[in-house]
Amino acid sequence: MVAPTVIPNKVAMIKDEAPDIGAGSNGFGVAGGTGDALGGGILNTAPPPPPKATPSRIKVGGNVQSASLIRQVQPVYPPIAKTAHVSGTVILHAIIAKDGSIQELQYVSGPALLMKAAMDAVHEWRYKPTMLNGEPVEVDTTVQVVFTLG
Repeated sequence: MVAPTVIPNKVAMIKDEAPDIGAGSNGFGVAGGTGDALGGGILNTAPPPPPKATPSRIKVGGNVQSASLIRQVQPVYPPIAKTAHVSGTVILHAIIAKDGSIQELQYVSGPALLMKAAMDAVHEWRYKPTMLNGEPVEVDTTVQVVFTLG
């Protein structure tokens, strides 16, 4: 594109009109159209919305029902912790796999002397697979292991 070098004395006004291409008798529509102002049934033939994807992992906690535990191995109280009279709750972050086994386990808080015993026990726990819309899903949850001297 090149900028004009002079300003014209008069600017011609061009009136742009749409050509008559055979609109319906009521004056609406386009050539080749159905003649129906609502789209000739196009609105009624829209494809259904895509199915909602099932999430691969859900978070369980708060008001959501916890996963169903089917095998719970009790932790072995470490002798050094017994001698030191250490008790308390070890909190772990767990990812329960689709088959109900513990897939990932991370220490969150609690007495350090009890951490390994708690993690060793929870690794052996098994849950009933959690189902969502008929499909098994992973579960992101928190596990508490309580150690008490009795």
